[in-house]
Amino acid sequence: MGKRILVVLVAMMLIFTADVLAGRAGDDEKEEFIKWISFDVPLAVLKQAYAYDVASQDEEYPLDFVQLLAYAAAKDWGNFKGSGESAAMNDVVGRIRAGETMHEIAEGLKLYQHYLSAYQAVLGGFVGEYEVAGTGERRYGLKVFSPMAKGFGFSHSDDFGNPRNYGYSRPHLGNDLFGRAGAPIIAVEGGVVEAMGWNKYGGWRIGIRSLCGKRYYYYAHLRKDTPYAEGLEVGDAVDAGDVIGYLGATGYSDRENVSNIKVPHLHFGMQIIFDESQKDGNNQIWIDTYNIIKFLNQNRMEVVDCGDKCYRRAVEIESVPME
Repeated sequence: MGKRILVVLVAMMLIFTADVLAGRAGDDEKEEFIKWISFDVPLAVLKQAYAYDVASQDEEYPLDFVQLLAYAAAKDWGNFKGSGESAAMNDVVGRIRAGETMHEIAEGLKLYQHYLSAYQAVLGGFVGEYEVAGTGERRYGLKVFSPMAKGFGFSHSDDFGNPRNYGYSRPHLGNDLFGRAGAPIIAVEGGVVEAMGWNKYGGWRIGIRSLCGKRYYYYAHLRKDTPYAEGLEVGDAVDAGDVIGYLGATGYSDRENVSNIKVPHLHFGMQIIFDESQKDGNNQIWIDTYNIIKFLNQNRMEVVDCGDKCYRRAVEIESVPME
């Protein structure tokens, strides 16, 4: 991330934190919502919280993936030291297993509610109970998938915020996943297709809004000529794990269906929306998905070749409603 971008982001976070700590009241006539977040939870901490959550489901006091992350962030003022596990998380797990509730433990902990709301928007519903269709077998774990199908190799780096200059200078608001042209692209979670078609920057692209409304996924630079899963249209509902399109190199052109990207890759972006006023315009919140993508690599959808450069998902799963 360039120095100017970094300074702006840090300044915005400091302003927001100062407002929270000062306990400033907002305009009573306007609903308050989070104006800005960054997401820098290390992969080790994501895996740590996930392991605790899954392992605790048969215990007396089940643990919650998002709550554990929010507590760890609030306890250390958002400063995850190094790339290892969180000592604060280990501590709070011990206290919960001894009978305390997270509500009791977090009471008075500055910024806990902020991080809880922020991480719920980013990761809410990622972990839970589901059923493999047709088996009657219930499982508990990740209900979301890597955007890259199983069996298709890819590489990526933490390039969020890097400069881009086609058309105009701007930061890169996503992560690039480099792979084989034609590799199937997977819907990370269920949602509704809000955007499809050509964009001179992103080429053939798809925008999918999560069912909770908090997340907007942007998949760009899709394959020339046949970028999308057959029959997919704006307004369609997709399920987590569906094949939605194919990796390519389109974009950087005013003319449609042109591949001006040097190396085939998927641009994967994730926008967080607390209020509809943030969907478009100057108030958008895009987060760094580098560690999220690495976390999702443990759950990649297997696909079946259905001929003519087409693939479909191999396994159907269904979310189990909360009782």
